[in-house]
Amino acid sequence: MRQDDVQQGRTRQDRRGQPFDMTGIETGPDGIRRYTGLRRNVVALLVDVVGRYPERTAVVELGAGAVTYAELLERGRRVAAGLRAAGVRPGDRVALRIGNGLDWVLAFWGSHLAGGVVVPLNTRLAETEARYVLADCGAAYVVRPGEPLPDADPDGAPDADPAHTDVAALFYTSGTTGRPKGAMVTHENLLTTIEDVIRCRELDRDPTLDNATLISVPLFHVTGCCSQLMTQVELGGVAVVMPQFRPAEFLAAIPEHRITLITSVPTIYELVLRHPDFGRTDVSRVRTVSYGGAPIAPELVHRLVGAFPAARVGNGFGLSETTALATFLPHEYAAEHADAVGFAAPVVDVRIDRPDAAGVGELLVRGPNVVAGYWGDPVRTAETFVDGWLRTGDVARIDRVPAGGIVRIVDRAKDMINRGGENVYSIEVENALVEHPDVVEVAVVGVADPVMGEEVGAVVLPRDGVTAEALVPDLVAFARGRLADFKVPQFVRVLTGPLPRNAGGKVLKAPLREATGWIEVPRR
Repeated sequence: MRQDDVQQGRTRQDRRGQPFDMTGIETGPDGIRRYTGLRRNVVALLVDVVGRYPERTAVVELGAGAVTYAELLERGRRVAAGLRAAGVRPGDRVALRIGNGLDWVLAFWGSHLAGGVVVPLNTRLAETEARYVLADCGAAYVVRPGEPLPDADPDGAPDADPAHTDVAALFYTSGTTGRPKGAMVTHENLLTTIEDVIRCRELDRDPTLDNATLISVPLFHVTGCCSQLMTQVELGGVAVVMPQFRPAEFLAAIPEHRITLITSVPTIYELVLRHPDFGRTDVSRVRTVSYGGAPIAPELVHRLVGAFPAARVGNGFGLSETTALATFLPHEYAAEHADAVGFAAPVVDVRIDRPDAAGVGELLVRGPNVVAGYWGDPVRTAETFVDGWLRTGDVARIDRVPAGGIVRIVDRAKDMINRGGENVYSIEVENALVEHPDVVEVAVVGVADPVMGEEVGAVVLPRDGVTAEALVPDLVAFARGRLADFKVPQFVRVLTGPLPRNAGGKVLKAPLREATGWIEVPRR
């Protein structure tokens, strides 16, 4: 949404008890609220902002280079011309297999300028996993590490002009069947999320103010890409990208690059606050600190409030299927309701499906931020997107407070482990481990960890005669050849009898999570 379409200077008291600014919103015949005045697509967003702030710094890669907005558009158009010369046509999928950095940003915008559908790949995927994603999306072009970006003279070729509802990107998310799903993110989804982020975090649109965000999470996730990188474009701000997270570099970047906005996962905040350099770091310019991507301890929330005294602190909750943000817990509620994920974003509706006596049930979400379904998978699309609502798989309740309904996640999606912000589905790891010739059966559960939140734990019944000493190192090496490193078990427990099951034969994971006797596997 353009700056002149938004009323400036509204106070919280102006909102009649609403937690967020609700101006400029219309409700359609389908009951879904939408922002008025959104641009047609993300290409128009970039071109418009470049026209207003051509000489402003747009992107900085720590330890490398930087580009202004004018340079970002110029170099993005060269990438687009190179893609077209390589045969990429509007609607074709362009896969990004490179890590965080300026090249990732140029490839992202160049793909859009060419009319491509961007497919960001998790750089930690095993080769077999990556090959599946590339085949599933039918990638027409793959940007690979160590190779130069596509490059050609644009020669006046027009920028692509996709429709509001066209698919802009496929963000692949792990599935309970073990096969990744390509969430179809439309241009409307991306533009809606940008506006939601600005309103929920109360980011200042004043063009005379500096806005700079530090991106410490992967750009292949919706948080880094949508909530941070693309939101900064709307604000005409600076995206400072970390190729790799290192606590000392994170802290040094805050004063050096005049960072005003930090968004990250609880694990990173824990490591940063524990670092000896934190007390010597000037954080006075930081106006916004938001967290999400994993459960957070209320004690850490209180520490963040104290550690960044000039900042508004808040919790964002969402999924790839909600294009990052579905709910947000603003600063005024962060301390008292630290265990909550907040209120529905301005154009988002939430409800509880089939609540029990305590009001607990599956959280459903709808809104223009909810993706168009799963790429090439009508069955799972029909199972997950029902009557206009996204079935999140998260168990939650909604409590009433003066500002509205505040969402609390009671349990996470079935069998999912959240390792420092990375989602790991148990069945995916189980399917890999059970292929080991010495494994009879296996169950994978989360093991509590003070830094990562959870680690992956595998409970294994070996074939007769196989000892734990022999099995564990071989099983872990076996897993490393089939799984991304963050999915490889950090803990293993070897049983002498069958896994516990209920009367229907289903494995009972609750007692496995509570058990002790884990063998810790050293990380490489």
